[in-house]
Amino acid sequence: MFKLKYLFLGLIFLLIGCKSAQVSKKITKQLNSSLFNNQFTGVLIYNPKSNDTLFSFNANKYFTPASNTKIFTLYTGLQYLPEKIPAFKYTIKKDTLTVLGTGDPSFLHSYFKDSTALKMFKNYKNVALIIDNIKDEKYGPGWAWEDYDTYFSPERSSFPMYGNILTVDFEKDSLINPKILKNNVQFKKSNFNRDYYSNHFYYQPKNKKLKEIPMVMDSLLITKLWNDLLPNKVSIKSNSVKKLEHTAYSIPSDSLYKRMMLESDNFLAEQLLILASSTVSDTLNSTMIRKKILETHLKDLKQKPRWVDGSGLSRYNLFTPTSFVQVLTKLHSEIPKDRLFNFFPVGGKLGTLKNWYVGNPTPYIYAKSGTVGNNYSLSGYLITKSGKVLIFSFMNNHYTTKTNDVRKQMQTIFEFIRDNY
Repeated sequence: MFKLKYLFLGLIFLLIGCKSAQVSKKITKQLNSSLFNNQFTGVLIYNPKSNDTLFSFNANKYFTPASNTKIFTLYTGLQYLPEKIPAFKYTIKKDTLTVLGTGDPSFLHSYFKDSTALKMFKNYKNVALIIDNIKDEKYGPGWAWEDYDTYFSPERSSFPMYGNILTVDFEKDSLINPKILKNNVQFKKSNFNRDYYSNHFYYQPKNKKLKEIPMVMDSLLITKLWNDLLPNKVSIKSNSVKKLEHTAYSIPSDSLYKRMMLESDNFLAEQLLILASSTVSDTLNSTMIRKKILETHLKDLKQKPRWVDGSGLSRYNLFTPTSFVQVLTKLHSEIPKDRLFNFFPVGGKLGTLKNWYVGNPTPYIYAKSGTVGNNYSLSGYLITKSGKVLIFSFMNNHYTTKTNDVRKQMQTIFEFIRDNY
């Protein structure tokens, strides 16, 4: 009986080994196809339950990650932020409310529609708003300057309003939000949607798509926006006060993480790091919080990344597949599966993966994609038909083919792993 038991276990391990070899052989064959000849590719596939590496290729090499960077941003938020987002810090003296920005992006945002600040400010005769407590520049290092007027590149700030975006909705009779800027919007032929230095906006009468244009978030505009909401009540003050003892909270943090990941929202990602920094200092500094988490929670990374922003807009970012798998493994071990998978785009179902990696019939890919010219990566979780959860990072840089061709090859590989491991 004793011998039969060990013989049975031996057969199981042999079968698992055969499956692993079969999967590895298939992936190697795919990577040797002509599509991958003229690009740089890195892959790591890991089984956290058995602590086995199913496949590794260039896994310790550095790649441009694009929005895969948001996986590190998500991890940072989960380590530093409470269950609800810190909306702002404040102190009260007689009839004056003094407020310090924390970088909360949800205030009057078109999706979250948070009004925490507005409701509280109404209760005081005077509101002194401090917005100069941020060290971050309005744009991240390595961002393309010509993207300043595009929806995916709003300015970073200490007290965002309306998502730092002006919206023109043609389906609602050209509704403009915030409406106080209506006279700043013109029908005009222009290669850009806004002046570079000022809040003068342009759009084409024949283009009936929803327009989302970043605003210049200076003290002049913020004062104007608040005067529209609460006339003659809010004034901008310099940061000369002592530590503010109270914190107001807005939306559930998980709702911010989910929106950032599903929509690959760059603005939310940038502000999330700024928010995380607000929990350790009144001076907002995303560089500080990136450095801090790399020196603490992520000090065991095998390859330290070059990490310069929260969104992945910058091509200065450099990460390895191994680093992504390590962070995804930490998330998998620290957070219940249902909550964790709820943050990620779902193949064939939700977010940026809605049209790719379709399950048959149930979803099998929960992952974050990253796309920037000639680069596409995908990192996350793959569920096999046998019920195993695998953690992977598949990174592709410098290709000149179509991104969809790269996705198709990746999908073939993922489906084979799903069905055969």
